[in-house]
This record gives sequence, structure tokens and C-alpha cells, in this order.
Amino acid sequence: MSQIHDEVLAANEQYAADFGDKANLPMPPGRHFAILTCMDARLDPAKYAGLAEGDAHVIRNAGGRASDDAIRSLVISYKLLGTREWFVIHHTDCGMETFTDDIMRGLLASSLKTASVDETGWHDSGNGPGSTEGNYIDWLTIPDNEQSVVEDVQRIRHHPLVPDDIPIYGYIYDVKSGKLNEVKEATKAGKAK
Repeated sequence: MSQIHDEVLAANEQYAADFGDKANLPMPPGRHFAILTCMDARLDPAKYAGLAEGDAHVIRNAGGRASDDAIRSLVISYKLLGTREWFVIHHTDCGMETFTDDIMRGLLASSLKTASVDETGWHDSGNGPGSTEGNYIDWLTIPDNEQSVVEDVQRIRHHPLVPDDIPIYGYIYDVKSGKLNEVKEATKAGKAK
């Protein structure tokens, strides 16, 4: 076992010791909203959105993108668990802005080892084997952060499984200040009818 593994289990032991009334939290989120955001470790939705356990659904993926799976989770969130408002929150300095589909596909074709980046771009740190399976994935990279928030809100808004009466808000979290900055065009596109 690794040191990380041991640290996680020790932290869980402490957490479980004081679990208390959390065992009685209902399955539906108490504040009836969901957040779609990035998996970046610098983002703590509980802190930046003032959440306690049981308050909201938080759906995370690379870039906080409106992928098919993210939309699947949002649909489950409202249809079965009653959320009535959604936030799409991307962030500044996102790693998804640092590469393209072609770069990712090339890196994976070359090697499955972890890549590194410097001022000249991304580089493989290992030699093969690689795989061309990455050619069949849309990596949903971000060429323009604000525009990607708009596109994601629009994609969710126009999805045939999403009702018109759920407002969808678009924001960018600033990793330098901790502030949520509204992307007005996205929020306008996500307006409930």
C-alpha cells in the first residue's frame, strides 16, 4: 500500500468517527440544485458555493464540460432527485486550455505514460507502447473559456431530455481570487421559460 492510500484511510477513520446525523441525510439534495464543474483539485465547490453535505449535486469532469455523461447525471438529478436549478462552472487556468484533440491523440499514440509540459508544449516522458484508441474520443478541450461555458449551457438547454423551466447559469471560477464570475451570455442562453 502507498502512503496516499494510508492517509486516505486514516482521514476516513476520523471522518466516520464523527459521522453523527449525516446518516439521516435524505438522498435528494436539500437545496435542490446541481453544479457541473471541473475536476481540478484547486476547486472546492463546497467552499466556493457554500455547500454542506446533502445540499446539492456536484458533477465533475475534466473542464466541467457538458459531455453526454454530465447531461445524463443532470437529467437524473432533476428527474429522480428534484433539482430545479443548475450551474455550469468552468475556471481560469484550466488544463483543458493547454492542449487540443490532436495533441492528446498524438501523446496517447506515442506512449501511455504520463506526459509533461514546458514552454515548448507537451512531451511524452516514456517510450511506448501507445494506443490509437484516443482517436475515437472527443476530448472536449477548451480553446476559449467563456465561449465554452456558453456552448455547454446551450447544449444542456437544447437537450431533448432537459425541461425548459430549469434555469442554467454560466460562471467562471477565478483560481487566483476564489470569485465566481458570471458569463452573462451563458446565463441568458440558460434562462428558464
